[in-house]
Amino acid sequence: MPQVLTTTAVITCPHGGLGTTTPATPYVDSQGGIVTCENDVGVLACVFIVPCVGYTLSSMGLNASTIAGKKVILVTDFQKSVTGLPLTLVETTMTIDDSTPAPLPAGASSAALAPEMLDIAPPVVVAVPPAIPFVSSTMLPPTALITFTLTSAFPLSWTLTLLNGTLLTSIDATNGLPTGLVVAPSGGAWSSPSLTVTATMTAAFMASLSPGTHYFYMTGVSKRGKSSFASATIMVS
Repeated sequence: MPQVLTTTAVITCPHGGLGTTTPATPYVDSQGGIVTCENDVGVLACVFIVPCVGYTLSSMGLNASTIAGKKVILVTDFQKSVTGLPLTLVETTMTIDDSTPAPLPAGASSAALAPEMLDIAPPVVVAVPPAIPFVSSTMLPPTALITFTLTSAFPLSWTLTLLNGTLLTSIDATNGLPTGLVVAPSGGAWSSPSLTVTATMTAAFMASLSPGTHYFYMTGVSKRGKSSFASATIMVS
């Protein structure tokens, strides 16, 4: 059964930045931690070149528990930073929420959880190649391709995020970019246990990134909310 997310949880971004959550409705204390709810915000002590500065908690709607009309957050609810990167949640309390969104008739017992709700294995995500060099003076290579493979028994969605190490920006590239990045298939839908997503870049696109190291993050999410990511870099000189 999933744990409730409280303020004692250890929340980290992919770069090891620690998160601190401030509950908007600090009404419930669970074994030393305040229970968090949807839309509670937090800050991340991330020192990466494009820092993950914070997050807003979001419920996947897999439970029925609320506080002041707001959904209680589960440890298994997928969360991401404002840069679009996945967060890792490790809860230290043992408060369990086995509620379900559908109301039960009076006197009825809850039904057994579906297999996808019992799945706690994170997806497997791989990026090939992990690094691509590009030389602006020669505009070589003329094109570059990164292949992402994602595997999960109960897949839900994926996102592709580009961190520009020169402009220090974060861009959602799930649907590709009109400047010369083609993502296929695009859109972020994931329904088959195994999925391959390719990101093809033109020389003009890579040159537009400017000299420096730039980062692609592919994140896969399961129906239970478990996630994994793989990263690849574009090194422009």
